[in-house]
Amino acid sequence: MSPKSISSPQISRPAALAFLFLILLPLLLGFAPAAAPKVSGTGEVLVVRVKSAIHPVSAELIQDAIAEADRTGAAAVVIELDTAGGLMTSTRDITTAILGSKTPVVVYVAPGGAQAGSAGFYILMSADVAAMTPGSNAGAAHPVDGSGEDIPGNMGKKVEQDAAANVRSLALRNGRNVKLAEEAVLQSRSFSAQEALDGKLIDFVAPSLPTLLKALEGRTIQRGEAVVTVRTAGAEVRRFKVSPMRELLGVLADPNITYLLLGLGSLGLFFELMHPGAVLPGVVGAICLVLGFYGVSVLPVNYAGLALLFLAILFFILEIKVTSYGMLTVAGVICLVLGSLMLFKTPEPALRVSVELIAMLATFSLLVVGFLAFMALRAQRLPVSTGLEGLVGEIGTARTPLNLRGKVFVHGEIWDAVAEDPVAAGEPVQVMAARNLTLAVRRRDSVA
Repeated sequence: MSPKSISSPQISRPAALAFLFLILLPLLLGFAPAAAPKVSGTGEVLVVRVKSAIHPVSAELIQDAIAEADRTGAAAVVIELDTAGGLMTSTRDITTAILGSKTPVVVYVAPGGAQAGSAGFYILMSADVAAMTPGSNAGAAHPVDGSGEDIPGNMGKKVEQDAAANVRSLALRNGRNVKLAEEAVLQSRSFSAQEALDGKLIDFVAPSLPTLLKALEGRTIQRGEAVVTVRTAGAEVRRFKVSPMRELLGVLADPNITYLLLGLGSLGLFFELMHPGAVLPGVVGAICLVLGFYGVSVLPVNYAGLALLFLAILFFILEIKVTSYGMLTVAGVICLVLGSLMLFKTPEPALRVSVELIAMLATFSLLVVGFLAFMALRAQRLPVSTGLEGLVGEIGTARTPLNLRGKVFVHGEIWDAVAEDPVAAGEPVQVMAARNLTLAVRRRDSVA
């Protein structure tokens, strides 16, 4: 029996091709071209101007501008920033909107002399591209309490560390100098435009918006997992249109305007209460108070300060009604000044009432209340000119002979009268007193 021949195993063609593909796949991936970066919208550049404290109104303005840029496919949105600071809650709303934007966001501290202080520094650090104009400054973002002093104890450490962690995360995300950004918070450091550029806190120092847009051309920005190339060369610049109502709300959110409206509204109602029927002061005062209450609703109000302001108004009203020899007016002015200083619980100068305005309103209120109190006291000291008491001193004529009793004609009426000395009919008499519808009179020529 012949031995069996042994044959080698056969591999099918599909299996061989699959095996070859698996071997060559890593090589093919290594030589494959990298995905091209996404190009930002080639349309317009949307510019929004923020020159105010950072509060809910300014936060809504920036959020709406970013939303419109995302909707229209803008090449970039530029926030021209000039602020001394503001509310951290509104600041976080703005930074959240910037981080979630589909459109590259540029924060440009402009014009010369502008600042991105305190809360504005966080907004600058959150931008995809940070730029400043020569002569501007940024920083001084150390957290403080409502009186402007350092927060003591463990609470102060917690607030500082939270603020420092926030600015570190923003700086790290955009490749900026984390150490200097942290020093702006923990050590209240402030930087000029050139110092910020040298310290890698910002990307450009640009003297004008066209210069900035030219420098932005071709810059790549990391947006999540995507890389976006900014194309701003030749793009049309469009200013974000702010509605008249939003402009009005922005004005009303100014603490000085809010304080002035509350003061004028209170004085208007005060005058209306003192002179019922004047109408105009009451109407204007009510409108001013309603507008002032809007500012109170969006600003960080200390209700103890607000209560002191209303207590001052109460003291002013009582001064007119009660003889206090000026003590109630002094108490009212003290409450007015203390309430004004305590009205807004924030250390930010941009969100506090000007001391000069407080002094002006306190002086004006003192003069108005003092004048009204003087007029009320003067009116009380004037001789009575109505009723029976108003007849005292009046000159009349004896209608009948007055032999102790008789009739006299005084002030267009005939009265019963008594006289100590006899008076003939037709002789002039003067009223000396009035008791129970009877007048005590004397002959005119016998009156000294």
